[in-house]
Amino acid sequence: MQFKRIGISSDHAAKDLKQMIIDFVNVLEGDIEIVDYGPAIEVNKSVDYPDYAAMIAEQVAQGKLDGGICLCGTGIGMSIAANKFQGIRATVTWDQFSTRMAREHNNSNLLCMGARTLNHHRAVELVKIWLETPFGGDRHQLRLDKLSEIGKKNFKIEP
Repeated sequence: MQFKRIGISSDHAAKDLKQMIIDFVNVLEGDIEIVDYGPAIEVNKSVDYPDYAAMIAEQVAQGKLDGGICLCGTGIGMSIAANKFQGIRATVTWDQFSTRMAREHNNSNLLCMGARTLNHHRAVELVKIWLETPFGGDRHQLRLDKLSEIGKKNFKIEP
């Protein structure tokens, strides 16, 4: 998947990191459009991460965005909320290896990170890796096909 249009959102804990990532993506070569789903940097109140994860996940699931980045204190809450949507593969990453594998093996279409768990410059580096790493396909696609079947009416595990 080549990302051409991605969304980004955060909760109150990650507004500064969100702006840093927006600034970074805006100067990348490759014409990636980044759409900010909030909250506005000026908002000085607590917001609920499920609301902001859902906005992005819904748009990715409907094909209106190629992918998304969701940020909160740890990234965990955003990933739990986003993964409720069919077709979303939201991954929490914390280093270069986990980020690369999220794309290469799992075809992650939504990157979740924690503003309280990562150095912000490191997080920007991980965004670059996530955007540039292609999906490996082949045997990994077979596993993603199985993931797509989970939750369907007559799902059976066949090893």
